[in-house]
Amino acid sequence: MGQDRLGQLKPSQLRVLIAVADGGSFSEAALQLQLSQSAVSYAIATLEEDLGVVLFSRGRYGAVSTPVGQQIVERARHVLHLAYIYPLSILATGVAVPQLRIAAFRSAATHILPEVIAQYCQRYPAIAITIAEYDDRPDVEADLRKGKADVGITYLPHAPDLEASELTRDEFVVLFPPDAKLPKPLTWEALTSYPLIMAPDGDSCDAMVIHHGRQYNVELKPTYQIRSDATIVNMVAKGLGAAISPRLAAEPIPAGVQVYSLPDPFYRIICVATLAEALLPPPVFAFMEMLKDAAIQEYLAVNT
Repeated sequence: MGQDRLGQLKPSQLRVLIAVADGGSFSEAALQLQLSQSAVSYAIATLEEDLGVVLFSRGRYGAVSTPVGQQIVERARHVLHLAYIYPLSILATGVAVPQLRIAAFRSAATHILPEVIAQYCQRYPAIAITIAEYDDRPDVEADLRKGKADVGITYLPHAPDLEASELTRDEFVVLFPPDAKLPKPLTWEALTSYPLIMAPDGDSCDAMVIHHGRQYNVELKPTYQIRSDATIVNMVAKGLGAAISPRLAAEPIPAGVQVYSLPDPFYRIICVATLAEALLPPPVFAFMEMLKDAAIQEYLAVNT
């Protein structure tokens, strides 16, 4: 098994391989990577089929690397490590510095990207970064297809020509004016008794919420249609109605505005995406790995 062959595998496959080896079980790897156990099992089975070797011995006590599996895991670590040291090495050779081009919907650009970009710039200070912010995910995904962005921050369901990894789950919350009198827990009847402030027709998040309500025989109809998240939130604060919004899009929430979960909770799953089968240059791959690691750390901090 040559290292060149390993380099042709998807980074996500190598991350699963290493996670199983480090965690000693498929379930532990699934927890670390925020994947289902079946997804981890499928990834390893696919790797074993592609490589023509058995990577792990399975048993009641977990998964143990076979001798050849141990060698492949160490080479996989080396391949991933190269993605991090490459940007530094190109600076020493005088080769033109590559760019990292990111497209993201606005609330993700505001609340998710800054911390990771700060870490990335500290590690690779000469890599040029551009960020295109959009109101909704279709523009993000269009930039990926047009070659205007290397990586996009979007949310499920994504188009089939993209490959995406989950970063976090953003709850849809209901915002009410400060003087609203509401039952606890919130009911659909109480929610629909208020004028609703929503985005214009065609907004992806509102479409998801409307579909969610219909599953409970609730038809959500706007009284006001406003594009700006900030304007919507401020209209709620002034008592003009209620709004349903992903929490990240609503922040910062003005003092006094009441925040409720939906009667039947609902989340949008935020992902980092690239074109399927795209050959990612090392600076892009390094950024994606940092973004995923940050998401895992946040998940562990919240759930431990």
